[in-house]
Amino acid sequence: MKLNFSFNNTVKIVGAFIVITLVVFAIKGVGIYNKAFRPNIEMEERESLLFYIHSGDSFDIVMNRLDSLDIVVEHDDLLWVANKKNYPASIKPGRYRIEHGMTNNELINMLRSGAQETVKVVVAGKIRSIDQLANRVAHYLEFEPQDISTLLYNEAFIDSLGFNKFTILGMFIPNTYYFYWNTPPEEFIYRMKKEYDKFWNSNRVTRARKINFEPNEVITMASIVVEETTHQHEMNRIAGVYINRLEKGMKLRADPTVKFAHQNFGMRRIWKKHLTIDSPYNTYKNYGLPPGPIAIPSIFAIEAVLDYEHHEYLYFCAREDFSGYHNFAKTHVRHIANAQKYRRALNERKIYK
Repeated sequence: MKLNFSFNNTVKIVGAFIVITLVVFAIKGVGIYNKAFRPNIEMEERESLLFYIHSGDSFDIVMNRLDSLDIVVEHDDLLWVANKKNYPASIKPGRYRIEHGMTNNELINMLRSGAQETVKVVVAGKIRSIDQLANRVAHYLEFEPQDISTLLYNEAFIDSLGFNKFTILGMFIPNTYYFYWNTPPEEFIYRMKKEYDKFWNSNRVTRARKINFEPNEVITMASIVVEETTHQHEMNRIAGVYINRLEKGMKLRADPTVKFAHQNFGMRRIWKKHLTIDSPYNTYKNYGLPPGPIAIPSIFAIEAVLDYEHHEYLYFCAREDFSGYHNFAKTHVRHIANAQKYRRALNERKIYK
């Protein structure tokens, strides 16, 4: 009887120990599960936010920045999951979207894998300089303006791309592009070169050469055309005027090139004194096209040059009604009459510069 009693007690004790152990493990398991898989990101009045990790940021910097956003419910749980997943050794810079209701597991997996959102980068037309381009692009991406401008002023670097200091601006085709926020400046430029090569496919190159232009020359001409008018349907006709002048061996005499030479784009009136500036961009003094574009032209302007209007006009002048349209002329006499009407309108409005 004593043996049976001792055995029964032992079984009960062992059974109780097993039950207690299972309960303890279950409690720990629930705790671990909650740390990893319970929603731990709470936001008020929004569903998501963008979180930036800069190149060189440490684990502590990332965690402190997350904490400062006041969106993490249990900070210690987030740290525990991050360490268990070895995130401190896997910091990846980028632009991440953190969403309301995210678990620690989801958040750390996203950050550790570098699953960032892309950035929409708009390369717009009428950018007139490398510095202006650099400032525009750096507004979207991590690098500083000087990081890209330094490269684009490096003649050996741009020569390796097939451009020079005059033509490099024409490599940037205006469009909307998608990049990772932490894209290095070199990669950004190489991507733009690929987009340039893609744009100048065999069809466009053939069309350019059919009018005796190379792609860079089309872009240069388009940059003048786009500065002449805001009305797209006039661009083909204006391009036709300039091509007629080139074919007859006349100077372009394009006012936008004079503004570019003076680096004064607000000029509304150009006087004879402005036409004497010694610059390769002054098409009142020099024959042919300037050495490079005076701005990044729109794609529409590029197409307007490739499909220029065939006509006999050699001159054009802004209309005196300030509508942005132009009066076109085949003869110099007719052009002078148009120009006089426009000058009178300028004088009436007291526009002298």
